[in-house]
Amino acid sequence: MKRFMDIFVSFFLLLLLSPVLILIYLLIVLTMGRPVFFIQSRPGLDGAPFRLIKFRTMRAQSVHHMLPDSDRITLIGFFLRTTSLDELPELLNVIKGEMSLVGPRPLLIEYLPLYNPIEFRRHEVRPGITGWAQINGRNALSWEEKFELDVWYVDNQSLWLDIKILFKTVLQVLRRDGVSHGEDATMPRFKGSNRDD
Repeated sequence: MKRFMDIFVSFFLLLLLSPVLILIYLLIVLTMGRPVFFIQSRPGLDGAPFRLIKFRTMRAQSVHHMLPDSDRITLIGFFLRTTSLDELPELLNVIKGEMSLVGPRPLLIEYLPLYNPIEFRRHEVRPGITGWAQINGRNALSWEEKFELDVWYVDNQSLWLDIKILFKTVLQVLRRDGVSHGEDATMPRFKGSNRDD
């Protein structure tokens, strides 16, 4: 049922939001140029890598002028992030079976060796566009709090819980809660947990 819901809802949203997707595509081309999409290898189910697709929100990094992420985000990019519209292309990852609508957010490949055994359990399910951690604080959470919520979801997942998370995600996006982590434009990098359990 979860996989059926993933495919059905993803196709429906892509069809319903196709005018929005086209408009975002054109705005990115006009304001930042190409590429329009940000594509990066991320760990999926069991830590196996896949290519995550998002709308690009930051200017390209210059070799001569290395800037922090907060200085690279454009006005349109900031809007896409605060509304989570940059995540819409991930619906293609869901249709391909690499992601689910609901699950722990896919993080960076380089974090894999930094997880303790409990934290690594977040990869026992497909990563999601949204998840239990996202509706309970998103980037306002510490890494440890986020991983605890991810593992809680792995142990308690159900179709009804997924529906609840999707519903609360819509409300949270409308309120634009928890997008930034303190004063950072994005979450600070994970450097490993101090705990072994």
